[in-house]
Amino acid sequence: MEFDVKLEKFDATAKIKIIKEVRTFMDLGLKEAKDMVEKVLVVAKKGVTKEEAVAIIKKLQELGATVVLE
Repeated sequence: MEFDVKLEKFDATAKIKIIKEVRTFMDLGLKEAKDMVEKVLVVAKKGVTKEEAVAIIKKLQELGATVVLE
């Protein structure tokens, strides 16, 4: 079974840290990661295993993001 990780919102003070984390797990350039994070309510990662999704969610939540698993 595959899951999607959806970024719903984040603490503005943590924006740079969240962009860096998104770059890490999405393998994106800085501009692409920044654009993705600024869209909020965006699927940050599609088609991942539950274990990978939980790890991503945990890390983003530690940085101040609200993230859901779909």
